Amino acid sequence: MSKAEPITDTVYTRAPFWNDVPDAKWMDWRWQMSHRLNSVDELAQVINLTESERKALSANDLFRVDITPYFASLMDPDDPNCPVRKQIVPTEAELVPFHSMMEDSLAEDKHSPVPGLVHRYPDRVLMLVTTQCASYCRYCTRSRIVGDPTQTFSRTDFDAQIEYIEQTPQIRDVLLSGGDPLTIAPKTVDMILARLRAIPHLEIIRIGSRVPVFLPMRVNQQFTDMLEKYHPLWLNIHVNHPKEIAPELAAACERLAKAGVPLGNQSVLLAGVNDSVRIQRKLAHELVKIRVRPYYLYQCDLVEGAGHLRTSVSKGIEIMEGLRGHTSGYAVPTYVVDAPGGGGKIPVAPNYVIAQSPGKVVLRNFEGFITTYSEPLDYDPHAILDQESRIEPRLEPGQEGIHGLLQGQRMAIEPAGFEDVHARGGAEHRLRSGDVKQKWQPLGVGSIESKPAQLTEPEE
Repeated sequence: MSKAEPITDTVYTRAPFWNDVPDAKWMDWRWQMSHRLNSVDELAQVINLTESERKALSANDLFRVDITPYFASLMDPDDPNCPVRKQIVPTEAELVPFHSMMEDSLAEDKHSPVPGLVHRYPDRVLMLVTTQCASYCRYCTRSRIVGDPTQTFSRTDFDAQIEYIEQTPQIRDVLLSGGDPLTIAPKTVDMILARLRAIPHLEIIRIGSRVPVFLPMRVNQQFTDMLEKYHPLWLNIHVNHPKEIAPELAAACERLAKAGVPLGNQSVLLAGVNDSVRIQRKLAHELVKIRVRPYYLYQCDLVEGAGHLRTSVSKGIEIMEGLRGHTSGYAVPTYVVDAPGGGGKIPVAPNYVIAQSPGKVVLRNFEGFITTYSEPLDYDPHAILDQESRIEPRLEPGQEGIHGLLQGQRMAIEPAGFEDVHARGGAEHRLRSGDVKQKWQPLGVGSIESKPAQLTEPEE
């Protein structure tokens, strides 16, 4: 088989509607993309639509619908609660607004120095390379920009994004996303990866894609040969339910693993889809069997159209309680809330620390077993011994926030304007005199390199 030819692996997943399509054509990813379903008439040929689904599909200003024939074949045609179907076929509930709904819930636009580049974290950036996907998830975080075929990123945008990365040496990690970067022309993906790999300070490249799930035939030998040129390169897929792990996806992951690409999975906690310990444990087990490590479990974002798919955070913590200790550690994802307003990913987990005291930590395990861990009493977390047994401060340059409080660099973190808000107009107390700032400087707070201010008695 020529490397440029489509994959002709065994076909396992195909709805009866497409039984007459030749296998070679069915396994051609371009054929799949050009035959996606997006209307009432087309979907009605594959599944028995409910009235709610029909109304949503006929609504104006609906977030784009496109479903590859392969992925549509995974849906139960008679069950409107099918976990695959609920992710990609809209219902009337999608049109109902909800409290706290936002267009850009993660404030990505606020952290975008050039079009399509999001610089939220210190050492890494998100590079959006397209607004198109193979199929469209109904809870899409970027539904504000994704789906319009007339609006996407251009070569000029790529140039600006890459120039910013070249000129920002603290960036060591780039994540390609969109839309889905694996829907664009292979030669364009190759060009972007080549230009990124040429940047000396860039250590790793990551790709976030649901194409292996929606369109596994895209991951052919030609594609994996191209990826092998740009290691170290990582790829995270997006599977929400075990039903999505068909033999075709397993074969695609096998090809990626053989090409040396480490694989992870990012899923979203969705009501009625995967909001149970049983389903999440099954998902984790099926993923690791195909060499995909569960990476993140996201709380659903506050985006338009996703209200009916949101769960409580307590449900997510309950699920994590049912995973940690109940299965292998590498099968347990990190449960995160991507903070509304642009705060980034915040890990959320059950509390396993019960109490702390000098020299002791009291912990519980997943079964409720309570134990103690004895800590060293002569350990100073803020100092190290040099070769001559002299105590030197342990400095952590560039660390601020809570770490700065623990290091004694400051005593409090105050919101902007905090002092102005709490200024009550009181006069200075008659007993206060001299340099107030020096006099009442708390011991051990301030620059690590400076000595504490000396306290003096007031003059008589």
